[in-house]
Amino acid sequence: MKLELDDRVALVTGASRGIGLAIAAALAAEGAKVALAARGADTLNAARATIGGQSSVHIADVTDPTAVATLMQDVEKQWGRLDILVCNVGSGASVPPGKEIAAEWSRMMDLNFLATTNMIEAARPLMARGSGDRAIVCISSIAGMAAIGAPVTYYAAKAALNATVRGLARPLALEGIRINAVAPGNILAADGTWARKLAENKTAVEDMLAREVALRRLGKPEEVADLVAFLASLRAAFITGTVVVADGGQLRS
Repeated sequence: MKLELDDRVALVTGASRGIGLAIAAALAAEGAKVALAARGADTLNAARATIGGQSSVHIADVTDPTAVATLMQDVEKQWGRLDILVCNVGSGASVPPGKEIAAEWSRMMDLNFLATTNMIEAARPLMARGSGDRAIVCISSIAGMAAIGAPVTYYAAKAALNATVRGLARPLALEGIRINAVAPGNILAADGTWARKLAENKTAVEDMLAREVALRRLGKPEEVADLVAFLASLRAAFITGTVVVADGGQLRS
């Protein structure tokens, strides 16, 4: 399916590895011009070399609103507009349930919720000045939809993100911008949590998958990326305000 992303300008945060890198590569393969943002220069430059196509790199900590404002200025200066925003920054690494303290709540909300709202706020004026279909896609998690054994701080942050996507759909639509989220399940990235868990105890991971996941396997970053590319494209022009699950059948409701 041709997604009609030729010459569209996309900004992907957390683009140096894992799901973010796969998303950047998928958009570039569809002909988009891709701005890659992350905190590390070396990994960003390596990512840019990997995806090919027309791209730029932007070093930014998107939990910092000042840095985000500068990032948006740089993207506008580089490309002149912004058609697609993919908010991919986040992490589920936190404290066990019942061990939360104020500082950890703040850290996890900054990383998994406010990093995204910072980007939406800063990108909105530039995207609103554009024409044609414009789209925001946020990377959430099934942890924002059900208790699956993740840290409570992560549940709360991703649930807030999902609610924000639904709540912003109507006002953004008035500006010609769609917004959706993708909620992945367990994704195997080269240097991610599940790669570590497989190395530590492959049998335990296989038992969990057999017990909890209908398809009995881990997902791939590329599978999430293909869904993001679809939601960012004209093929999804009638979809907004939704959270699309990609978890191999782990959620049961």
